[in-house]
Amino acid sequence: MKDKTVRFESDPSLDHIEIVIRAPKQDAAVTELLEAIASSSRDTITVFDGYGNNLMLREEQIVLVATDGKLINVVTETGSYYMRQSMKNLESILDSQRFVRISHFEIVNLGKVRRYDFTLSGTLRLELAGGMETWASRRCIPLIRKRLMGKERDR
Repeated sequence: MKDKTVRFESDPSLDHIEIVIRAPKQDAAVTELLEAIASSSRDTITVFDGYGNNLMLREEQIVLVATDGKLINVVTETGSYYMRQSMKNLESILDSQRFVRISHFEIVNLGKVRRYDFTLSGTLRLELAGGMETWASRRCIPLIRKRLMGKERDR
């Protein structure tokens, strides 16, 4: 079965997204499609590249998320992408065990933190995968310290 029709139907009575696949039978192509849909909704976000193409990124690929005005920059070790939504909304979507807000403008993937230094003046410098470096906001340091210390115990 090669032909596929994709369409959107608005249903104001729903409070969630419902995906229904209709086919003559559940063959390998249908099973593959079901698995792709199921896995794409877990631990992935939709971003845009520099040409406006939609891409799916797995959360583990993300190193840093930073706001730049109305756009959100999603940085991986191999490139930078963007999305249009609020940091607050994105923070609620990302896995709270994996990501931590380090300032009003940035969220980092704790799995991508390579080194961190608490300075004598009370600031926190984070070295991230791919040679990236960032600084945490003072108001976020207590939470970050707790999360990083917990990560060290898990190793």
